[in-house]
Amino acid sequence: MQQLIFITVVLFLAISGCYASPNWRLDSTISVLNGGGWGTWGPEQMCPNGYYAAGFSLLVEYPIDGDDSALNGIGLHCVNSPEGRSASSSYVTVTSTTGSWGKWTEPKYCQSGVLMNFQLRVERPQGDGDDTAANDIKFQCTDRSELAGDGTSWGTWGGWSKWCTGKGICGIQTRVEGPQGSGDDTALNDVRFFCCDD
Repeated sequence: MQQLIFITVVLFLAISGCYASPNWRLDSTISVLNGGGWGTWGPEQMCPNGYYAAGFSLLVEYPIDGDDSALNGIGLHCVNSPEGRSASSSYVTVTSTTGSWGKWTEPKYCQSGVLMNFQLRVERPQGDGDDTAANDIKFQCTDRSELAGDGTSWGTWGGWSKWCTGKGICGIQTRVEGPQGSGDDTALNDVRFFCCDD
């Protein structure tokens, strides 16, 4: 009976994307050099086996009259094919840690294929000014077309990450600074992505 319960739980976790089967293979991790340094790294969150990120949404706090935090979160929209989104695709959204402010933007999807690398827009530390850290993100798809986020315009774009050596991006981990109370909030500072080849 206990063995049957265990098998049922494992099957449920595999379907929901919380468990990686022995067939699932992490191929590489991609990152950029200009991420912010505040906060801590959240948990790694992976698409279900055989799913790849074909699109994304951002959690953004747009400019306010006060302490701006800009980019607060990134959601990956995973589809069940490295060929990308289609009328018959099923999809799952995964996020790592997110900040506490803002609204989610509308999803953006690759026209063909899946997400393969990224570039981050980050504002350097402002001294006595208002720090925001990460502000926006861009991805390139399998066909090399670019998908730009709808983040804020502070800061500058860094270099592109390496290209996924697997079939595409399949997971995410974010570095987020928690609420600072009366201090300066920056929320999302940095991100890295995982590439799979199942």
